Amino acid sequence: MICSVLWIFISCRKSQSPAPVPEADCIVQSTDREIFEKIKKQLGNESNLKPGDLVLKIGKFFLETPYVANTLEVGDSEKMVINLRELDCTTFAENCLALARTFQLDNPGFDDFTSQLHFIRYRDGKRNGYPSRLHYFSDWIYNNDEKRTVKSVAQEIAHTLVPNQVNFMSTHPDSYPALKKNQELIGVLAKQESTISKRMTWFIPETRIAVVENKIQDGDILGITTNIEGMDISHVVIAVRLNGRIHFIHASSKEMKVVISDVTLEEYLLKSKMASGIMVARPI
Repeated sequence: MICSVLWIFISCRKSQSPAPVPEADCIVQSTDREIFEKIKKQLGNESNLKPGDLVLKIGKFFLETPYVANTLEVGDSEKMVINLRELDCTTFAENCLALARTFQLDNPGFDDFTSQLHFIRYRDGKRNGYPSRLHYFSDWIYNNDEKRTVKSVAQEIAHTLVPNQVNFMSTHPDSYPALKKNQELIGVLAKQESTISKRMTWFIPETRIAVVENKIQDGDILGITTNIEGMDISHVVIAVRLNGRIHFIHASSKEMKVVISDVTLEEYLLKSKMASGIMVARPI
């Protein structure tokens, strides 16, 4: 009986799949489709790479792409925004993961990419207004682990709980255009924050990176945890190993473009006053 129940549970988890996104719900430019086709052509027969290697290879395609913040904040309603021309740290990682999953399909098209991105970006793959977007990275990892697009691996690497009390969005609504316009959403976000804060969330402390970095893989999506009150992470990057050490590729607000870090991940974390470690999402 236990085995039967377990099989049903696993089957239900695996049954989740991206649904088509109506074109009328999308905000996209022709250039985005052109970029998609360029990446597809460049990959050629390499779409059979391991998911993480594929994520990293796609990430390198975006090197020098301009950093632009708040590209998802378009219009008065929550539309499905596709923008491969301009990236922030989160949309960079989301796009790379969605493209990697798309190119693992037979005969992948732009609509497949849209569906994959939508599935990754929204809670349970369902867009229902601004609160349905996975705003907190700890929630993004949790939900995408449930959807089986990534595996959260910080627990097995470091066995360390992060004090994950999030409330920054509900306590700083003026920092978010959607919350300034629709103050009734603040309460909805506050309830979500309470749920997130009650979960056990795992991370790798910055002081342990050197010891365990051999367990971090190319293409792992890393959330840089922070000591800023009410926030879980301050930045999202993709791991890349250079000369035996973990560096990262990211959309940098300092460089104003996608770059590979000059310093190692450990050096970056230890030099930062705000960083405390990393959460790890492994593409699967």
